[in-house]
Amino acid sequence: MELLILKSGPDYIRIKDGAFIRAGLDKASVFPMDRICLVQEHAENMKNMGFDRISIKKLILTEGDL
Repeated sequence: MELLILKSGPDYIRIKDGAFIRAGLDKASVFPMDRICLVQEHAENMKNMGFDRISIKKLILTEGDL
């Protein structure tokens, strides 16, 4: 499974109630690949709000037995 996630520098971003919050990976907002336009819009909004080093990353999840 592939998901999109936003980062600002080393921090992942959680989007809650329209706010962008720096968070760890376990709390970050993730999006399906078909929502790339929305994620790009969020990245532009973050830039306009003064966030720096914004990047969109692709998470690749795999499932395996323990």
